[in-house]
Amino acid sequence: MKILLADDNPEVRSALRLLLEQEPILAMVMEVTDTQGLLAHLRENCPMVILLDWELPGLHSSDFLVLVRSRCPEMKVIALSSKFEARQEALAAGVDAFVSKAEPPEKILSAVCSFIPGLTNE
Repeated sequence: MKILLADDNPEVRSALRLLLEQEPILAMVMEVTDTQGLLAHLRENCPMVILLDWELPGLHSSDFLVLVRSRCPEMKVIALSSKFEARQEALAAGVDAFVSKAEPPEKILSAVCSFIPGLTNE
């Protein structure tokens, strides 16, 4: 399963990469640091899952998601945020899942694995 990490914080991207490498079935596609890089990547490739920092520079919630979905309609979007109040906005905008960055890392891994048929992460 190809995954795209979209976060402007290099420490967060590094931690997410290490976390996702725990599941051999997961394959990292690329890391991007802003919406411009994200859109450029999506012109060439459509990953199965994107871990999207909800505060990613240049992100404009629902408008941006409409554009992303038009390019990769089957892609699952998991919004990540350090602001718990962003949950409602992200879900209303149409993300498939939301995980607070304050939650245990296993919660993020579980969210990603939930989109892989037949795979459970316990």
